[in-house]
Amino acid sequence: MASQGSAPQSRAGIGRIVAASLVGTTIEWYDFFLYGSAAALVFNTLFFPSSDPLVGTLLSFLTYAVGFAARPLGGVVFGHYGDRMGRKKLLVISLLMMGGATFAMGLLPTHASIGVGAPILLTVLRLVQGFALGGEWGGAVLLVSEHGGDKRRGFWASWPQAGAPGGNLLATGVLALLAAVQSDEAFEAWGWRIPFLLSGVLVMIGLWIRISVTESPVFLQAQQKAEAAAAAGVAEQPPVVEVFRRSWREVLTAIGTRFGENISYYILTAFVLVYVTVHLELPKSDALNAVLIGSAFHFVTIPLWGALSDRIGRRPVTLIGALGMAGWAFAFFAMLDSRSFPVIALAVTVGLLFHGAMYGPQAAFISELFDTKVRYSGASMGSQLASIIGGALAPIIAVELLKDFDSALPVALYMCFAALVTAVTVRLARETRGRDLSADETGGPAPRPAAEREGKVRLGG
Repeated sequence: MASQGSAPQSRAGIGRIVAASLVGTTIEWYDFFLYGSAAALVFNTLFFPSSDPLVGTLLSFLTYAVGFAARPLGGVVFGHYGDRMGRKKLLVISLLMMGGATFAMGLLPTHASIGVGAPILLTVLRLVQGFALGGEWGGAVLLVSEHGGDKRRGFWASWPQAGAPGGNLLATGVLALLAAVQSDEAFEAWGWRIPFLLSGVLVMIGLWIRISVTESPVFLQAQQKAEAAAAAGVAEQPPVVEVFRRSWREVLTAIGTRFGENISYYILTAFVLVYVTVHLELPKSDALNAVLIGSAFHFVTIPLWGALSDRIGRRPVTLIGALGMAGWAFAFFAMLDSRSFPVIALAVTVGLLFHGAMYGPQAAFISELFDTKVRYSGASMGSQLASIIGGALAPIIAVELLKDFDSALPVALYMCFAALVTAVTVRLARETRGRDLSADETGGPAPRPAAEREGKVRLGG
C-alpha cells in the first residue's frame, strides 16, 4: 500500500495543481522564448548593430546564453529554500521575478539611443530571467509530481512540461501576428515592445492562479520528519551539499537525459529562425509560422508521451525520442532547404514530436531520481547544468558552424551526437516508473546526531 505522501488527490484537486503549474510555466516560458525569438529577429540590429548579420545575431545569442548561465545559480538558491520552505512560496517569487524582468525589457532604450548602455541593461535583465527560470522548472514539476499518485505521475507531471511549447506558442504567435500586421520598419521601431509589455498582464493572471494552490503533501510530510530530527539533535547538511554528497550519480543522469533534448529544442525553435530568415533569405513569417504550427502539435502530444511512460516506462519513451531525433536531424535541414513553407512546417513539427518523446516523461523521471529532502535542489541542479552545456550553447554553436562551413551538415551532426548522448544515458539509467516519492531510496549514510558527531571530532575521529 502506498504511503500517505504518494496517495493521489482527487481528480479536481490534482486538476487545480496542474492548472496552476501549467499556467505559471507557460507564462515564464513565454517570457524566456520571447527573448530567444527577439534575439534572432530584432535584437541583433537594435542592441548589437554590425555590418555582418550573422555576427550581430551571434552577439545577440550570447546574451541569450547568459540567461542559461544564471539558471544553475537560480536552481541552487530556489532549490535550497524550496527544500526547506516549500515549493509553493518559491514558485510565486520566480513568477514575479521573471515577469518583472520581461516587462522591463519592453521599456529599454536601444543602442541608437544610449549606446553601449543598452546591451548592458538587456544583459542584466536576461540574467534575472535566467535566475528565475532556474528555480521555476524544479518547483513546478515537483508540485505536480508530489501531489499526484504513483501510477499516473508521468501524465500529470508532463503538463508543466507542456508549458514550454505553450509559452513558445504564445510568444511566437504574438510575434507572428505583429509581423503580419506591421511593416518590418514599424516592428523594429516599436512593435517588438508589445509582447514584452504584455508579460505584465500575464504575470498577474498567473499569480492569481498560483497563490490558490496548496503545498505539496510529500514535502509537508518530509518537513515534519526534518523538524522531529532537528528536535532530536540530528544535524543535516544544506540540500545542495546533500545532493552532491549522496546523489551525484542522479545529477549526472539528469544532465545526460536533458542534453539531447535541450540542444535539439533550441535548434528546432530558435536557430531555425536564423537559418530560414538569414541563410535561406525567406520571410520572417515563414519561420515564425512553422514554429507556431510545430508548437501546437508539441503542446498537445507532450502529455500523451507522459501517459505512455506510465504504461511502458520512462526509459523506453525517452529512447524513442532520442533515437528518432538522431535520425531526423539530417532530414530536418534537407527539408528546410526545399524553401517550401509546408515542407518547412512539417520538418519542425516532426522534430518537435520526437523532442516531446524525450521531454514528456522527463519531469516524472527526474523527480523520481531524488529523495524528498533534496528533490528540489537535485532536480533543479541536474536540469539547469544541462541547460548551460546544452541549450545555452546550442544556438551559438549552430550559428558558428553555419558561418564557418556555410552548410547545415555540421549542425545536423551536432544534433545527432547530442541525441545519442541522451540515448546512452537513459539506456544505462534505472527505470523509475512507479516509485513512491515519499520513500527515501538514495544510498549513503544516514545523518548522525549532532552530539555524536561532535564527540568524534573531540576524539580526533
